[in-house]
Parts: sequence; C-alpha cells; structure tokens
Amino acid sequence: MNSKVKGFLQVLLVIVLIAAFGYVAYAGIGKAHRGSAKNIRLGLDLQGGVSVTYQAKGDTPSEQDMKDTIYKMQRRVEDFSTEAAVYQEGSNRITIDIPGVSNSKEILAKLGSAGNLQFVLYEKVKDKDGNANPSEGKEVTFDEKDVEIDGKMIKEATATRRTSETGTSENVVELKFNGKGTKKFATLTSEHVGEQFAIIYDNKLISYPLIREAIEGGECEISGGFQEFSEAEELASTLRIGALPVELENIHDNVVGATLGSEALKSSLIAGVIGFILVMLFMIIMYRIPGVAASIALIFYVGAELLILNGLNVTLTLPGIAGIILSIGMAVDANCIIFTRIREELATGKTVSSSIKNGFSKALSAIIDGNITTLIAAFVLYLKGSGTVKGFATTLAIGIILSMFTAIVVTRLLLNAFAALGVTDTKFYGVQKERETINFMGNWKKYVGISGAVVVICVVGLIFNASRGSVLNYSLDFVGGTSTSISLDEGTEITDQMKEDALNVVKEASGLTGEVSTSDDKGVKKITVRTTALTEEQDGNVRAQMAAKFGVAEEKIESETISASVSDEMKTDAIIATLIAAVCMLIYIWIRFRKFATGASAVFALVHDIIVVFTVYVVASSIIPVGSTFIACMLTIVGYSINDTIVVFDRIRENRKKASARTELADIINKSITETLSRSINTSITTFIMVFVLALIGVSSVRQFAIPLIVGIISGCYSSICIAAPLWYLLSNKGQNKSNAVSYSKKNKK
Repeated sequence: MNSKVKGFLQVLLVIVLIAAFGYVAYAGIGKAHRGSAKNIRLGLDLQGGVSVTYQAKGDTPSEQDMKDTIYKMQRRVEDFSTEAAVYQEGSNRITIDIPGVSNSKEILAKLGSAGNLQFVLYEKVKDKDGNANPSEGKEVTFDEKDVEIDGKMIKEATATRRTSETGTSENVVELKFNGKGTKKFATLTSEHVGEQFAIIYDNKLISYPLIREAIEGGECEISGGFQEFSEAEELASTLRIGALPVELENIHDNVVGATLGSEALKSSLIAGVIGFILVMLFMIIMYRIPGVAASIALIFYVGAELLILNGLNVTLTLPGIAGIILSIGMAVDANCIIFTRIREELATGKTVSSSIKNGFSKALSAIIDGNITTLIAAFVLYLKGSGTVKGFATTLAIGIILSMFTAIVVTRLLLNAFAALGVTDTKFYGVQKERETINFMGNWKKYVGISGAVVVICVVGLIFNASRGSVLNYSLDFVGGTSTSISLDEGTEITDQMKEDALNVVKEASGLTGEVSTSDDKGVKKITVRTTALTEEQDGNVRAQMAAKFGVAEEKIESETISASVSDEMKTDAIIATLIAAVCMLIYIWIRFRKFATGASAVFALVHDIIVVFTVYVVASSIIPVGSTFIACMLTIVGYSINDTIVVFDRIRENRKKASARTELADIINKSITETLSRSINTSITTFIMVFVLALIGVSSVRQFAIPLIVGIISGCYSSICIAAPLWYLLSNKGQNKSNAVSYSKKNKK
C-alpha cells in the first residue's frame, strides 16, 4: 500500500473513532441513550441522591459502638457507590448519603433493613403459632438464652460462585467470623454436626443450613439453597448488615439536592472546556505538528474517558473531577517527553521518520515508570481508602491507563501518518537548540533555604491559628455542627432566592455562615442549612426568625446536631493509604533505579509538596476551609509530584550510562535537569491552565479546591528540579568531596 494512502487512512481512522465517541457521548445508543455523557452518575455534591437515616434501637449506644457501626456501614454502602458517605446525627442516629440514585425505595430494598441477626439451633425455633420446623421467610419465636451467635461475631459475608470438581457451578455465601465468633462457632459446629442452624433476622427465618462438619478456622460456606445468584447476594447482604454493633431501624429516607449545585457543575464544565482548548493551543504553538497530533489524541482521550466512566457506572464528584484533571495533565506530560526526544533526535541530523521512532523509544521508560508509580498510588488508595478517596482513585486509574494509550499509540499513529503524508520538513517539528547547562547543584543550599522558609511559615501559621482557637479552618464536613430544616407546604417550588433567604436568616440570627441544600422527603420538600454547632439561644433565634421569614409554624422548623460526614475512620484510611502508597512507590523506584536513595529522594520531594499545599490551608485559613476536598487535593498532589520527579531521574540514569568514568556526578545531574527543564515547565503550564481556569470561573466551593492545587502544581515542578535530584546526590554517597564541589561551583560561575 502506498505510504501516503496508508497515512491518510490512519488519520481517517482516528477521526472516525473520535466522531463515534463524540456521537455516543452526545446522543448515546438506543432508546436508553447508553453511553451518553448525560447518563454519567454524579455524586451528591454535584447532583444529589438518596439520604437514609437510621436510629439505634433501645438504649443510647456507646460512642465506640456508633463509630464501629458507621465504619461498617461505610464499607457496606460502597457496593452502591464509592462516593457514598455515612455519618452520625445526634447520639443515636446514622445517616447514609448515596449519590447517583433517585429512588429511595429501590435503595432501601437493596440495602435491607439494618436489624438484629441471631443464630439459633433450628430444633429450638418455632413459628409464631408454636409449630416446629418453620419454613424460610416465616416469623419465628425462640428463647433468647438459646442464641448461640449474633451479628457482632460476623466479620464478613460475600456471595460468590464456586465451581465443583465436576465442573458444575454453584452459588454460595462465604462467611467469616471475628476472633470471638471463630471460637464459638468451632465449639458449636463440633458439638452439633448433622444438625441445622437457624439464621434469624428481626425474628424472621432467612436460612437454616446443615452443619456438615466441625469448622475451626472461622470461615465457612452456606450452599445448596440458592437457585439464583441474587438469592446468595441477598443473604450475604443481610449477614453484613446484621453484623453491625448497633441494632438499627429506618426512620426516614429522602431524595436530597446537590450541595454544590448545578451552578458548580455548569461552571466546572465550562472551565474544563476553556482550559482544554487553551491546552491544545499551547501544545500546537509550542510543538507545531506534534502539538496538533497531541491535541487530536487528547480529544480522543476525552471521548474515550466519557464512555468508560459511563460503562463502569463510576460516580463522579468533585474529587473525581480532580482525578480526571490530573490524568489529562499526565497525558500531556507523556507527549511533552516524546516531543522533546524527537527534537533532540532531529538536532543530530536524523530524518523525521527516524526521529519519531527513536523519540518514542527513548521516552518510553520515563512514561511507563512515571505512570506506574502513580498507578500504584491509585491502586493502594482504592483498596485502603473509602468514600471520596475511592472515587478519586478510580477516576485517576482510568485516566492514567487511558492517557498512556493515547500518548503511546494514538499520538504515534498520527505522527507516523503525518510523516507518510509528506510533512517531513523539520521546521514543522522544531529542532532542539543547544542549551547551556544550569548549575542546579551549586545552588542546592538556596533551595533548602526556600523550602525551609515554607516550613517555618507553616509552623508559625499553625501556632498563630491555634492562639485564635483552631489550627485550621475545618468545614462542616470535618467538624459537624447543627442542621436546621424548614418543611414547606405541598406544591411549593424551591427557588435559588429561597435558599439564599434561608442562609441570610441563619446568619442574622446566629452570626454564623452556613451551607444550604434541599431535599424531598416522601413529597415533603425541605430547605436545610448546616452551620457549626449552635448554642441553645442561637438555635431558638434561628427557629423563630426562619418561621417568620417563610410564614410557617415554628413546629415545622427542625434542628439536629450532626457529626462530621468525613469520619475519623475515613481520615485514618486516607492517611494510611497515602503512607502505604508512598512506601510502595519508594520500593518500585528503588527496584527500577537500583538505588534506595533514588526512591527516598522522590518520596521526600512528594512530602515536601504536601507540606507546601498544607501551608496554603494554614495561611489562607480564613478563605480556604479544610473540608472533603482537602483530602482530594492532597491526593492529587501525591499523584502529580511523583510523576514529574521520575522523568528527571530517568534522564539522569540515561546520561550516567553514556558518561565516562571521569565525568562528575554533579555534571550529569545538572545536564539532566537542564535537558528535562522545558518538559517540566511545559507540563506544569498545561496542568496549571486547566486548574487556573477552574479557579477563575468556578464557584467558591470549587475555587477553594483549585487554589491549593495550583500551588501544588508549581511546587511539584520546583521540587522535581530543585529538591529531588540534589537530595539524591547528597544521599547517594557517590558525590564529590567538599573541595571538588566548591571548585565545580566556581568553574561554572566563570
């Protein structure tokens, strides 16, 4: 086939795929419009969803029991959405917010009633009429003293399909007990082999499996009675809910409005489109024909990203959008690495086709290492995190894998196609000019001074804030507060003005600013304002003025004390996940670069960037609160910073192999940083553009997220250039002695 024809067909293929992605993203497929961007599930903060409130039965449970219950419920509801939030209200209530759904009855049916789970020998159970051998689904009676095991002893229950030795498939429920349950279950099964256990949920018999043998490991299977897999899932769900430390009952469920609102979503989308266009223009101006190829590949990336988010039913929230922004930045980063390599090859006199081939080959290791380290972080965050952490990890992982594909496959296909079509003049690609090596190593003490000054500012800011009452400005997500709700007459349409009026009333009556949301509780519409904890006097003022403003009886004004939606367990999960991710990245970098100092330096640079961003929250505490987006921002920096550092280390590794034994290590490092400098700056600029437009156009809640992220992007570029490599030099034990370092510094000043 003629090379020009082949090149034309390659370009046509990519354009057709983009057009197909665009059509599906806009219109969807079939009557259900599957794949349409409008069908992407949005989180509570962007779209709203279902809120279910449970209340503990009996006496007020202990604080520890409530915490344990919240944590287990959080894990449970993540089956519906990774962005689901579970938090405490008052002393004995738990609320579950599940985004991306609107049918509360359907959710309740799947979630099940969080009741009381008990295990009793089947022979000791009778139906409500006193008859023996009751059937499944029947209400039963038994003596409480005959309860052998309760839900508190169950650790985990999972529905699965098991393939027997004969090749047949069977639906089973795998059950695991905690330490106490393991001992109790081992004793009971050894004493009652051949008998049946009745599993009772809220006095209703749900199953009575046969004890075939003594079970001592704390793990067993329930099998034989599940014709459909859904039946096994239903039992497993019941067992998980029944394992809660506190017995709960559903008291109300409702559909809630978005906390960020449609305006936040609309402004974020507009900012994303503007930022994306600016990034494409920047790439075309900086890299010419390769920039055109990268822009087309990025359009391909966005279309594919929308389809994947839709296909996997990913729930998209603000932290999830952060993951997408980060992955777009990394997609551009891969292109910048490749294009810089192509220009370097052209500078040696090679042809365009040969330079494209060599450029991709030499850039591959840096791209793979950088993306794998970030994937490691995403994987650990998904496994160990919860709530928004899980959502962030999901979108980040999808974006990284997709961005690697578009950079390595789609961009390469387009560049080869352009070359085949005759676009082979080097002026369309640019030739790397000879760059004067910058003496980064000679200035490492200055960099330490700059970073040290940031740490000092952070510490001073913390002390100053502490003297004023709180080290950080925690939002309601972190500290909880008071929820004040007004029930409106049937048929009333809630307007933006009404929500603003509610906020103003609360501010006038209490002197506190709040967050407003709306809900529909079984047809009764409500406006809810959340503030920090109100005193009894403030609460009375708010209720009275709210009733007067909206012309309703004060009895229709409800107020409750609510706990933080970002639970202690969620914070702990995020911290532990980040630490594990850092250790895993350190090990990977250590293996790939064969030096522990390399991994340690990269992780230290990452910690440096986290401290810099944290300092923003400390210094600007009056305008940037620490809320749920704080976790997302920190996680974004973790993913971004490490990738930038890897590129610098990859070039150092390459140049060391080419250098002679007499070449000083400081020379190699300075040369490597200088060669990757334009890539580091250009990548930071493209990511900066995306986030800056978000900060410029977005609503205040989005801006509070974007501003620290901008600082993190700048810090990530700085630490990769000025912190990571010099630190590696000092830790490597292969640096020069003091006299050599001084003479080297003087030599470069001439």
